[in-house]
Amino acid sequence: MSGVRQAGSSSIAIMRLLHSALLACLLVIVLACPAESAGGLLEQLRKPRPSAELQVHPEVPMIVIPEGAFRMGADGTDALEDEKPQHEVWVDRFEIDRDEVTTGHYAEFLASTKRPAPWQWESVDLSQHGNRPVIGVSWFDADAYCGWRGKRLPTEAEWEKAARGIDGRLFPWGNQSPREESANFGLGARFSYSQVLAPVERYEQGRSPYGLYQMAGNAGEWVADWYGANYYEHGPRQNPSGPDAGAFRVVRGGSWSDLPKYLLTYGRFKLPPETRNSYTGFRCARSGGLPASP
Repeated sequence: MSGVRQAGSSSIAIMRLLHSALLACLLVIVLACPAESAGGLLEQLRKPRPSAELQVHPEVPMIVIPEGAFRMGADGTDALEDEKPQHEVWVDRFEIDRDEVTTGHYAEFLASTKRPAPWQWESVDLSQHGNRPVIGVSWFDADAYCGWRGKRLPTEAEWEKAARGIDGRLFPWGNQSPREESANFGLGARFSYSQVLAPVERYEQGRSPYGLYQMAGNAGEWVADWYGANYYEHGPRQNPSGPDAGAFRVVRGGSWSDLPKYLLTYGRFKLPPETRNSYTGFRCARSGGLPASP
């Protein structure tokens, strides 16, 4: 028995010596590396994990929304106080992205501008998630991206018109409650790019009257406006753009986590503009635009 113990002790001692030698080698390597190399290694760790080279994606198709009036907001017991009263608003013609901004497009922006990466960006694999909406972006990030593209964030009124059209529908596809075929919603609170976010061109049956994808569910969307609880009562009736200042920015559309009642076309949400979370992304807009083809 003592011989076994001695053999065991010898083995442990050898393993400890090897471990110490390995640590010493690693220390020498670290000390020998210049600071720039160490910084470069850290920078590599901050990047997403693409399995292929960064690709330049085609421009997102933009949809022309014609000028004209529509009914914004809602009345009745189902509407919250900040969604009342329903009122007629005139919006000039504008263009808006057909799809939510993807991680693939956002990666191009990061490579070009060196802007800090979004929250959860380290879990992005562009080969798998390049067509998923980017999340973890603040309002400032979204605003900067749209400016880089030569665009801007849509106003709250523009977003709602693009989502519901002029017939006052409750959801982008109509008045029927959301189903699995029409939207990505109700998936709880545990986030994963692969498991809860859907490609931005999915849900053909859920497109808005103008053909926009996923204006309900998937990722909530930052819009340009400051939030005002009573803005609908006194705001302008032509091209409203929200209060001049505030503590919150408006988010529209609901997300992958939300229940059907939060996917309504008139639903309003507010967040501090510096917020970065797994529920919120965005799409861009642009003033004017050519008339839609007949």
